[in-house]
Amino acid sequence: MDMGVAGKRVLITGGSKGIGLACAEGFAREGADVVLVGRDPAALAAAADKVRGSAQVRVETLAADLSKPEERERVHAAQPGIDILVNNAGAIPSGRLQDIPIARWQQAWDLKVMGYIHMCQLYLPGMEERRAGVICNIIGMAGRAPRMGYICGGTGNAALIAFTSALGGATQAMGVRVFGINPAATRTDRMETQARVNAKLKFGDEERWAETLTGLPFGRPIEAVEIADLTVFLSGPRGAYVNGTVVDVDGGGMFRG
Repeated sequence: MDMGVAGKRVLITGGSKGIGLACAEGFAREGADVVLVGRDPAALAAAADKVRGSAQVRVETLAADLSKPEERERVHAAQPGIDILVNNAGAIPSGRLQDIPIARWQQAWDLKVMGYIHMCQLYLPGMEERRAGVICNIIGMAGRAPRMGYICGGTGNAALIAFTSALGGATQAMGVRVFGINPAATRTDRMETQARVNAKLKFGDEERWAETLTGLPFGRPIEAVEIADLTVFLSGPRGAYVNGTVVDVDGGGMFRG
């Protein structure tokens, strides 16, 4: 099935691994050129080589710390002509309110919450001027079902869900779509990191992290490629009426007793 994104320029934050890298590979397979943004130049280079190995498209990288406003502005200045923006960079820690120092809370929100908001603020005017463009915010199910053990992330995600809906409701008048995706537990390095924190809180032993991932819908976590495929579909013309909404991808876990 042709997703209709061939020839588009796609900028993906947090693009060197996990969901971001899977999105890059998904767009590249459909003929889109991709720009990968992340902090680690070596990781970005390895990711770019992986994408180039599977598709004959243009792959660029840009190392930047997106927790800093001036770095976001530098990214926009270097790559202004983007058709599709995928906001994915984020590393909000697990833990209860008393476990996360306010400086760490601020740092996490600077990257994900303020990072997403600022990147939208930077790229939206150009898209509206062209009367074309798509912004996809990869957020997270904790925004729908907040828990004390992930209070920093759940609260930040809830803010981004509201932001995405409000923005999409307005930008459609200028031909721009904004939507989000809420993945539940997804098989990435970050999943294990969060599971280790949860195991430390629950059992006093982070090595028991796998025990915190039991009882998942369908008996498994989400694969990153599943989120990537949805991102590509919704970003193209086949998803043209999806706007202002945030799609929950949790296998129905939120509704189980």
